[in-house]
Parts: sequence; structure tokens; C-alpha cells
Amino acid sequence: MKNIRNFCIIAHIDHGKSTLADRLLDATHTVTKRESQAQLLDSMDLERERGITIKSHAIQMDYTAPDGEQYILNLIDTPGHVDFSYEVSRSIAACEGALLIVDAAQSIQAQTISNLYLALENDLEIIPVLNKVDLPSANPEEVTDDIVDLLGCDPTEVIPASAKTGLGIQEILDAIVERVPAPKGNPDEPLQALVFDSQYNQFRGVETIFRVINGSIKKGQKIKFVATGESYFADEVGTLKLNQVPKKEIKAGDVGYLITGIKEAKEVKVGDTITDHANPTTNPIGGFEDVKPMVFAGIYPVDTEDYEDLRSSMEKLQLNDASLVFQAESSAALGFGFRCGFLGMLHLEIIQERLEREFDMTVITTVPNVSYHAYTNKNPDEILIVNNPSDLPEPSSLNRVEEPYIKATIITKSDFVGNVMSLCIEKRGIVTNQTYLTTERVEMTFDMPLAEIVFDFYDRLKTVSKGYASFDYAPIGMRESKLVRVDILLNAQTVDALSALIHFDNAYTIGKKMVEKLRELIPRQQFDIPVQAAIGAKIIARETIKALRKDVTAKCYGGDISRKRKLLEKQKKGKKRMRQVGNVEIPQQAFMAVLKLND
Repeated sequence: MKNIRNFCIIAHIDHGKSTLADRLLDATHTVTKRESQAQLLDSMDLERERGITIKSHAIQMDYTAPDGEQYILNLIDTPGHVDFSYEVSRSIAACEGALLIVDAAQSIQAQTISNLYLALENDLEIIPVLNKVDLPSANPEEVTDDIVDLLGCDPTEVIPASAKTGLGIQEILDAIVERVPAPKGNPDEPLQALVFDSQYNQFRGVETIFRVINGSIKKGQKIKFVATGESYFADEVGTLKLNQVPKKEIKAGDVGYLITGIKEAKEVKVGDTITDHANPTTNPIGGFEDVKPMVFAGIYPVDTEDYEDLRSSMEKLQLNDASLVFQAESSAALGFGFRCGFLGMLHLEIIQERLEREFDMTVITTVPNVSYHAYTNKNPDEILIVNNPSDLPEPSSLNRVEEPYIKATIITKSDFVGNVMSLCIEKRGIVTNQTYLTTERVEMTFDMPLAEIVFDFYDRLKTVSKGYASFDYAPIGMRESKLVRVDILLNAQTVDALSALIHFDNAYTIGKKMVEKLRELIPRQQFDIPVQAAIGAKIIARETIKALRKDVTAKCYGGDISRKRKLLEKQKKGKKRMRQVGNVEIPQQAFMAVLKLND
């Protein structure tokens, strides 16, 4: 056990984590020349296309130190985007050390700091690495000083490296062996293992990825999952190289995978403890909380018959991405579907794309919103949780509404302070703090409503700061707010999928933008369609989609005008009758366009 090292890589998005992981795999000869490719651990097409890591990936490397000692290094590569911080927290719980990677050109960003705090809370040994020192725009001395200020370490402990050229890789491997502590644990105690990831294999069922804390797990042993209370036989256990390597036994301190032939996705919970059936452990591993979704949206199948397929696809996805939360709901406009909770807008986009690619499911996504607390006049102390705008009580019986607030931390260059400030104030943010980290870089904190950052805040922040601002947030509780529900009426019918809860001050402008956008996107019919935005019974904006008209007077040449008028009156009656029975189809892009009102 003294020769095992478990470590993860944490960094802000685009600071070179995946490339560094590739170099470590090459240096330890874990992959052959033929197998190696860029972003090797990013197994999803989506990760390669966007150049971001979405999933944590575990892989084992064998390393011979310069003194001839053999070591086993378990590396867990983690995502860097704020929307996937749950993945990072799970990976950190399975490690004793972390490589903190900082880009020598971009310096420390918001997500670097929040991931670092996660690692420090778990008492991990931090090895700071200054990456991309070969770039012409790199500023190694200044960024090293920033790292020293942040960590309070010695400047000699910061390892300068370049994942592209392979500089500093040997020093990083030696630092992992020297500085990261060996796992603690007792191989003779009852089995106690932490599940930190799982995935679905259609031929072998659920593959559980775990880290053994105490005891050991053998092939064929009867094991028990503590949270669900179910017992299974370990059909196969092994370690994760580039492919799975079956083993007879996995001992304390090591990371491996387990196949038990579980077919039901919901039987494995990430963060659960695995123990021996006959001799169970008395203390399950703590510290894993249920994930708190930030953004809610409805996901519906385009064809209602695909509802059951969508359910099983979502369950398999949830297995691979434990931060996805969903429950069944139905809508008058869209039929049966699911109300899903996501960690952010990127997370929502990725899930939608994964459903289409991995499971061939085309889905409709409704307007994202957050979870509110409503109080009625009847009993002002009882909290009604409103996840869907249509659940909000009538304005007449409503006492007050509270919405979730967050503490947003933005780090940007001092040139863009004004732009960032005006964006945040426009989004109802209150400035609480502003500190200059260096003469060039400013850290700003705001208290903001979560609902305001759901739509397009991140994209607009990148635009106003020319890509230099980094953003991180944490929830700080509920605050009372003046919110109203804006409904969209098409042909006098409410479309519940387009309803949104909006702050009273912005309701008129957003209502107007929504109806204008829908007028462009909904195809014309044989009759006039009024598109209206309403608060309760009060209409606040209206646009009309004009009817397609046939020139019925074409055959009337000459003669009295009353003949023409008669035909037009007849046509008008027909249109009126058609409007009473006609129903309007809403195209898929209309639902998505409501999210991009500022474009």
C-alpha cells in the first residue's frame, strides 16, 4: 500500500489538464504509440469536439522511480467548467493529492480557486504546476507569485511545465511520489469502499468505479451497497488501464471497477459505500451530499409514444452523470415528459446533446427556470415550492414570493471592471466587494438572483470582458422578490411550456421581446393568430401573425363593388370559423429562441 498514489488534476477550463494527463500517460508507458491520441481520457465525441472535459476519468499508471522503486499511480482527470463542479468534488473525495494546474498566460481564475478550496477541505496535498510556460504570452514570474500568495507555499515548490512539449513532466511524477501521501487504510478490517463513478454498458450492465478505503474486495465475493441495502456477487473486479484489466482481488488504497450484472440504473448511487455482505462495516463513508440543481427545465419527447424510451435513456444518463435530477410531469401543450434539474446552462445543453447522440432521442426543452418559494394569504407560513411557473398560485391569493440568491465571484482584468459592473447591475446584482488581486486583475463579488444568470449571463460576461472574465458562484439562500408570471397566449390559448416567472420591472420588456420573437418563428396559417403576453388577466403585449390569404376577388372583373364585398365578407366569416377550431403548431426552435432574447 505504501507504493500507491491517488491523485486528481484540478484547474480552470482550458488550462491544459487533458493534455498534461496525456503526457503523464506517455511518460509512464501506460499507452503505446499506436494507442495514443490527443485528449486520450476524453472518451466522448462531444468532449473532443468542444475541447472540454465533461466526465471525470480514472486510469492507473505504473511508474518506476529514479531509485528503482515501483509505484502505482491512480490518476483522475476532472472537468474544469463551473457546471461540472459536482464531478470534481467526487473525484477529490477518492484522492490524497491534487495537481493544481495554472496557465502561465491566464494566471489564476475563479474556478481554480473554488476547486482548490474543495481540495483543501478534503485535506489533499496540493502540487502547484505552472503550465504553458513555452507560450510567448506566458508570464511565469508574476503567475508564480500569484500561486505563492494563494497557497502560501515556497516558490521552489511550483513546477514549471509545458504539457505540449513535455517539459517538467518528470519533475511532476517525482513530486507525486515524494509529496502525495500513501493511502491510509487497514487491509484486515471489513470491506469499506467508496463509489465515485459509474457507467452503463449495454452488454454487462452497470460498471461501478470505486476506491477501497479499508479491507479488500475479491472476485466472487458477496457484497452489499449500504445506501440501497441490496446485495450482489462481484462477478468481476479489476483495475482501469486504457482497457479494463480483471484481477483476483483489489486491496485497500487502490482504485478499481466492479461488475455485478446490475441492470437497473437506479440501484447504484454515486457516493454510496460498498461493504461485505457477511461482515459489513459499521461506519459508511460520509461527506457525500445529494446534488442541488440550480436550473430547472422540462424535457419532453417530440413523439409522446417515446416517453418510456426517454425514461430509460435518462436513467442510463443519470448513472453516468449523477448531478442530473429528474421527475415525471405533464404539460397541456407537450404531453408527458420530465422536469429536470441541472447545474447550469452548459450542463442542460450537454445533456440534451447526449440524449440525441447516445440514445437517438429528439427532445423538446422548455424555458429553463429556477426553484422559487411562494406563500399564500391563507397560511403565510407554509412554503409552496414552485419549480414550474404554472404551479404559482393566482396573484389574488399570493402573499409573497422568494427567489434563490447566489454569491457570484468574478475575476477579470481591470480594463473591464465598468462593463462587468453594468452587466451585473442590469441583472439585479448588488456589489458587495471589490479587491485588486494585482494591478491588472480584480476580484468582484455580487449578490445576484440565480434566475438572472440562468439565461445568457455567462455568454454575455465573456463578451463584455473579451473572454477574460472567469465566473464562479455559490448559493446563499432565499430572498423576497417582486415576481410575476408572464403567460404567452396563442390564439387565446395559454401555452404552459412558454410561461416564465420574471421580476416585475422586466416583465413588460421581456413579454414584448417574446411575442416579437414568436411572431417571426411561428409559420403563418390560414387565419390571423394573435400572440399575446399576459400577467394574470392583463395583456401586456400583442403581435399578430397575419393570415395567408387567397385573392377571392380575382374572378370578379367589372360590375358592382358590392359583388366583391360579398365575396370578402364570406371569406372573413370562414376565417373566423377557422380560428375557433384551428390549433397552432409551435416549432421546436420557438422554445429555444425564448432563451436567446438578446441576440
